Amino acid sequence: MDQNEKTILKNFSPVKILIPVFLGLAATVWLFIRDDKVSELKGLAQANVWWLVAALLVLVVRDAGYMYRIRSLTDKFLTWRNSLDVIMLWEFASAITPSVVGGTTIATIILNKEGIPLGKSLAYVMLTAVLDNMFFIVAAPIALLLTQGQVFPTFNLDPSDVTKLQSAFYVSYSLIAVYTFAMIYALFVKPRAFKWLLLKVTSIRFLRKWRVNAFQHGNEIVWASEQLKGKGFNYWSRAVISTIFVWSARYFLLNCLIAAFTDVTLSEHMLIISRNLIFWIVMLIAITPGGAGIVEMAFPSFFGIFLGGFSSIVVVLYRLITYYPYLILGSIFLPRWIAKVFGHYPKQSEVRA
Repeated sequence: MDQNEKTILKNFSPVKILIPVFLGLAATVWLFIRDDKVSELKGLAQANVWWLVAALLVLVVRDAGYMYRIRSLTDKFLTWRNSLDVIMLWEFASAITPSVVGGTTIATIILNKEGIPLGKSLAYVMLTAVLDNMFFIVAAPIALLLTQGQVFPTFNLDPSDVTKLQSAFYVSYSLIAVYTFAMIYALFVKPRAFKWLLLKVTSIRFLRKWRVNAFQHGNEIVWASEQLKGKGFNYWSRAVISTIFVWSARYFLLNCLIAAFTDVTLSEHMLIISRNLIFWIVMLIAITPGGAGIVEMAFPSFFGIFLGGFSSIVVVLYRLITYYPYLILGSIFLPRWIAKVFGHYPKQSEVRA
């Protein structure tokens, strides 16, 4: 079996799919049982159907934006159909891996198996990570400034918990910033100097066991950097605009769900988007696959003030719309994609954990 195929099947094993499902469902059940909120499920009948439809439409538009971005980054090498495969499997990989890990390794293999050379595949995946992180880095200070401190939740939280939440945000934001600017330096300024630095650091005695990995990662950075040289203004403008678009759509989806259960003013819409941004940055350091369990637990503190008795319902709908569908769709797309790029459907024994 091809080594890439083994990697794909290992990372997409049934056990890795079931873990986030179990964590998410367990956290959801606990939310309802903890405060005896099972009766709140009746509140679904009060939802504004049009706002729910709008949420689904925003989800479709967001994924279309992702497809446009990856197709644009590959200079239209990928067809729309292939872009759909890539995005569905990429989201699938992100859903079953911890947020701190993400699906970047799998995404590189997916692009490579779609016929894109390894160096370019690495470049595109690294570039999407830089673009996404730069959105966080730029948007977070704007959110903090515009909301004048209201962006951090205090609903049902002790002052000590608010402080811990703020600390988690600043730690996550700092890590994102350091990683992103290091990647920008490595990709666009001095890739070979970055490779030298990696090798120099791993020459220290207690770090020598990572020297081979550092050498390999350094080579990957150099390859990726070479692929991104000479790109024109139109290329970069499409990349930046599409990134702003997909993340704005991702955040506005929650606004639609909240508006389905309660009246939301324009200023509240802006505050919800700002809190969602902070929420996502904190969740980026989540250690569970797809943030499963942690998202469900933290959600009411961030957005409960807008929802009152509907917070538990909305967090369930939010995860049902934005998370679980990708587990299902990924499971559908995966065998067909493997048959396309590897020439056969995986045998049952090949997909075991």
